[in-house]
Amino acid sequence: MQGIDTDRVSSWLDANIAGASSPFEFALIAGGRSNLTYAVTDGNGHRYVLRRPPLAQVLATAHDMAREHRIISAVGRTAVPVPIALGLCTDSEVNGAPFYVMSYVDGVVLDSPERAVELPVALRVRASEHLVDVLADLHAVDVDEVGLGDLAKRGGYVERQVKRWSTQWGQSKTRELPAIDEVAHRLRNHLPDQHGVSITHGDFRFGNCLTDVRRGTINAVLDWELC
Repeated sequence: MQGIDTDRVSSWLDANIAGASSPFEFALIAGGRSNLTYAVTDGNGHRYVLRRPPLAQVLATAHDMAREHRIISAVGRTAVPVPIALGLCTDSEVNGAPFYVMSYVDGVVLDSPERAVELPVALRVRASEHLVDVLADLHAVDVDEVGLGDLAKRGGYVERQVKRWSTQWGQSKTRELPAIDEVAHRLRNHLPDQHGVSITHGDFRFGNCLTDVRRGTINAVLDWELC
C-alpha cells in the first residue's frame, strides 16, 4: 500500500491503539495534494482511519499531523461532531512521516452531484440547516476552554486573509482583471473591527463532512488541516 509501511505501522497500531489487533488491512480513501486518508480494518473487523501527509510537495504548515490531531482532540470535547482522536505517531521512522489515527465514522461525503443523489430530496433542507448549526456550534467554542487559545495569532485575522488572497491572486493570475483588483482594494480599505476569537475550519462544506443520508444530519466534520 503506497504511503503505508504495513509491517511497521501494524506494529505501532498493535502497541498504541487500544483494542486494535493485527493483522491490519489498509485501503486509500482519499489522496492527492491534501493529507492522505486510509481506512484501516483490524483482525477483528474493527475499523479505524489513518491520516498522513501527501507523498510529495509537502508544506509543513498545511500538513502538520500533530496540529490536526490536537484540533480534533479538542473539538471532540464540544458539541461539534468529529471523529475520536485515538493516537498520534510523530516518529517518522515508523512510516516516513508523522500520522494519526481516529475512529471510523459512518456517513457519505457529498462531494459531487452523483453522491448528492444519495441524500433524499425531502432531507436536503434539514441536512443543510444542520450543516449551518454545526458551523455555529464551532464558532461558539471557547478556544481557551478547550486548550486551543495558542493555536494561531489571535488578532488581525481578516487583514491577514485579505493580504493572503491578494498575494495569491497576484502570483497566479494569467491576465489582468481590474474588477478583482478593485475588490481587493475595497476589502483592504474597509476591514471590520475584530470583536472576538473563534475557530474557523477553513474549508467547511458538505464535501468535508460525513452526512447521515437516512436522517439528514452531519455525523462528523473532517479535514481540519486549514483550521
